[in-house]
Amino acid sequence: MSVQQIPIGKIIDGEEVIAVELINSKGTYVKIFNYGTIINKFVVKNANGEMQDIVLGFDTFEEYLNPDYLANYPYFGAIVGRYANRIKNGRFTIGEESYQLAQNAGTDTLHGGVEGFDRKVWDIVEVGDGEQSFVTFQYESVDGEENFPGNLIVDLTFELTENDELILSYEAETDKATAVNLTHHSYFNLAPNGGNIKNHKQQIFGANYLEQDDNYSVTGKLIPVEGTPWDFTKPKAIGHNWNEDEGYDQTFVLDKIYGDLSLASKTIEEESGLVLSVYTTEPVAHLYTAKYLEVKNGKGGKDYDSYGAFCVETQHHPNAVNIPEFPSTILGPDDLYTQTTIYKISLNR
Repeated sequence: MSVQQIPIGKIIDGEEVIAVELINSKGTYVKIFNYGTIINKFVVKNANGEMQDIVLGFDTFEEYLNPDYLANYPYFGAIVGRYANRIKNGRFTIGEESYQLAQNAGTDTLHGGVEGFDRKVWDIVEVGDGEQSFVTFQYESVDGEENFPGNLIVDLTFELTENDELILSYEAETDKATAVNLTHHSYFNLAPNGGNIKNHKQQIFGANYLEQDDNYSVTGKLIPVEGTPWDFTKPKAIGHNWNEDEGYDQTFVLDKIYGDLSLASKTIEEESGLVLSVYTTEPVAHLYTAKYLEVKNGKGGKDYDSYGAFCVETQHHPNAVNIPEFPSTILGPDDLYTQTTIYKISLNR
């Protein structure tokens, strides 16, 4: 097991951008930038004995700052915060105080606002290369940032195990009640040569999904997946009975005890033999099949197009800050926010 820190010669807002590499004895390799805690590479050995990078991104850090990329920004591999997914009308109330956020997705707030945690340089506070290699990043979001209340300190630890598990452990504390809902936004493709993910087999351990309005903001209503294209309770090809013009962009409520670490999603790709299993303590998983993906000159000069990847975003219910029936996303000054999500790689043959 090893950890390496590599300065890349870039300064943003007076902070140095550093790449952290985690490597286990099997050669599994994860590269993370402290800018947005972007997972730039996740290289594993497939069933054909080939080393394969399973996440989308760029060959160099500078390309993540390219104006053309940011104009149709997909949040490649980055943390999302303070609040994942959408807040309806960009507005919420805590106690008697109301807060209006930037409306950066139509009339709603998406993924933390105009400049969320994904565009911040995080401090590297600890690294380790013992039985597991790990790195802990920290970011302090000041009171009023993107108009969220409270000074919020977030720690995010990435740990790579010998069992090819990448463990993401989150902690957060605040000095004033605030809304918090964190996730990570990696785009996965398990096929050796990339391309459309419609033949990936997908399973999601959730019998209900959340109704959305025309702007993808959840309404509070749960809909059973049985008898619908959203039924992934048994493995099926992602493109088996989907709407080819829409793909999937839905939040699934997981069948689990709230707070327990359990299997949320499993994805299998036949050609590579790779299996991605996602475990989480979170109550929901959002499946996004990248309808709006349109990125030029990705890794190796490849263009990334619609349905060229999938995301499994583990989190609390979107818009829960406005829906009392959902598990609370309000963090108080006496509370500790915790979340664990695990991306585990295995072989199907």
